[in-house]
Amino acid sequence: MQKTNNITIRGTKEGLILFLDDECSFFDLVSELEEKLSSKYPQSSEGPAVQVKVSVGNRYLTEEQKIELKKIINDKQKLIINEIESNVMTKDEAENLIKESQMTTIVKVVRSGQVLEVKGDLLLIGDVNPGGTVVATGNIYILGVLRGIAHAGSEGDKDAVISASRMEPSQLRIAEIVSRSPDYEENETHDMECAYIGNDSNMAIERVQHLGKIRPKITNV
Repeated sequence: MQKTNNITIRGTKEGLILFLDDECSFFDLVSELEEKLSSKYPQSSEGPAVQVKVSVGNRYLTEEQKIELKKIINDKQKLIINEIESNVMTKDEAENLIKESQMTTIVKVVRSGQVLEVKGDLLLIGDVNPGGTVVATGNIYILGVLRGIAHAGSEGDKDAVISASRMEPSQLRIAEIVSRSPDYEENETHDMECAYIGNDSNMAIERVQHLGKIRPKITNV
């Protein structure tokens, strides 16, 4: 029987990486995987579990195939699969990526009790009144007064920023970090400002003119 080499196993500090050839049949992969794991990692309850990452290259895996791979690997008592990495996107993943990278422009006043939520960046031309809330998975830009709640990077993006013509929010939130704007003296003049998460993991507020230095990747020019 001719030996195949469709699977390469590499050890790292975190555990194992299994590189699966993306040109052979899935049946051949499964057969070789079972053989290699049985010879190198026999059933054993001794020692700590080893974390396994599976890289399948340009191969698309159905949910049933993912389940089959996980079962083969997890059946080895010392191996636990924690990630299956593929270069191929599903249609839903591609559509979600497009939404995440786009900007939604809305002209309105967000009033008390209203919640405006978008995927990607939000450009709001209008005010956010006290009791109103704006939420975006990306950045939030408000051409108006922010007096309500603004939550940028709502799915965990700590590089997101919140910018407003006038910052008087009841609450600012970026990812899971929560803050509020500083107190201003009455009749004090205001510059357009932006809120961001600094290197110390705390929220900071600067004049919007500094945004290019704070987040250089925010511009595509």
